[in-house]
Amino acid sequence: MSATALRCRVCETAYPLDPIGVCTKCFGPLEPVYDRAEQRRTVTHASIEAGPRSIWRYADLLPVAPPAEQRLPAGWTPLVRAPRLEAALGLGELWLKNDTANPTHSFKDRVVAVAAAKAIELGRTTLSCSSTGNLANAVPARAAAE
Repeated sequence: MSATALRCRVCETAYPLDPIGVCTKCFGPLEPVYDRAEQRRTVTHASIEAGPRSIWRYADLLPVAPPAEQRLPAGWTPLVRAPRLEAALGLGELWLKNDTANPTHSFKDRVVAVAAAKAIELGRTTLSCSSTGNLANAVPARAAAE
């Protein structure tokens, strides 16, 4: 994992990699800060290609180590060419990511896989969310699998 700290997107206050998500100064969202020099040295096309056929092939670019056992592998969804939409938009080529191939048929499976891995890394045993959409499917499915 190459994340080294957290930083507020609004006021840029720095925080350690603790289980917090909101800046105490301005209530802005926190995001991970990465060691880009380390990533440039260690992350290559070959290292990504050699990874598992899931989101965890990008582990060196994520703020959490991959889980030892990968249940409900998210990611590695296919690209599907959309020729009629290409023509309608006047584009030469258009490909769409088919995220319905994820475990709960949603793009949210990727972010929930990372969040759940971080929760486990931090010793947490409960996942929850507020959602009326795809997240409301992805979180309980991931929680049940973990």
